Amino acid sequence: MELQAQLNEAEAARAFSQQADIFDAYDAGNTINQYKRQRVRKHVLRHLATGDATYASGATYAGGEEPTILELNAGTGIDAAYFASRGFRVHATDIAEGMQEKLRENMWGQGLSDKVTTELCSFTALDTLRERGPYDLIFSNFAGLNCTNELDKVLRSFAPLVKPGGQVTMAILPGFCLWETLLFLRGRWRTAFRRLISGRKGTSSRVEGHYFRCWYYSPSYVVRALKDSFDLLSVEGLCTIVPPSYIEHFAEKHPRAWRLLRKGEERWKERWPWRNIGDYYIISFRKK
Repeated sequence: MELQAQLNEAEAARAFSQQADIFDAYDAGNTINQYKRQRVRKHVLRHLATGDATYASGATYAGGEEPTILELNAGTGIDAAYFASRGFRVHATDIAEGMQEKLRENMWGQGLSDKVTTELCSFTALDTLRERGPYDLIFSNFAGLNCTNELDKVLRSFAPLVKPGGQVTMAILPGFCLWETLLFLRGRWRTAFRRLISGRKGTSSRVEGHYFRCWYYSPSYVVRALKDSFDLLSVEGLCTIVPPSYIEHFAEKHPRAWRLLRKGEERWKERWPWRNIGDYYIISFRKK
């Protein structure tokens, strides 16, 4: 890895390590964040099948060998805990040591330490991963994968880590977000157009006083990188009609609009152009 990329990763690790102690409270207190997690989990379980077990939202695995998940940028373990409590075994990885420490603390507190293992490892160095599976699912939520300018290389490292017929599901930031662009109407020009002007140099992001860069990727970019080993299952937009979570307290201030926007997104999430212009898109693949 080139020096600039190493420095960017190190700065991102420091930022998210510092955020670890406050992350859970912020996440739990944001209604749109909870909506986003519910959507991503529902998407995962809709496609995930192991043996003769097919999962529906909220289902618990029963019978046979426990399915396994490799989670990238696992953070404090919010999603790891969800899947572990439903009968999965999760190997939760992250580059931020502070997040890994908080994750282990959370798993112990919830009685899930026997279901969740941890490893301090960057998704750009999966060839060094101690626990190589192979796994039933590789899972990455909420744009952790946008913190590299070489996502294609990361994606091409997935195949040896996934069982035949296994799944990959990711939530990624695209290069255009309708809600974000509309912020120019409120005079927030820099935020409104940051994705459109990011280019190869990426965009500067700030977390807990630390600056690092992130990049934006279209669904077609991801499909091209994985096409040799994986078949596309589906793409759906996330926070396309529903506003992004950084528009705080929208759901509480506008409950009727919130309900209507959720219904609209549920109806149109997989249709063009809505699947491509959200704050995120959720994309899943099946290994050939």
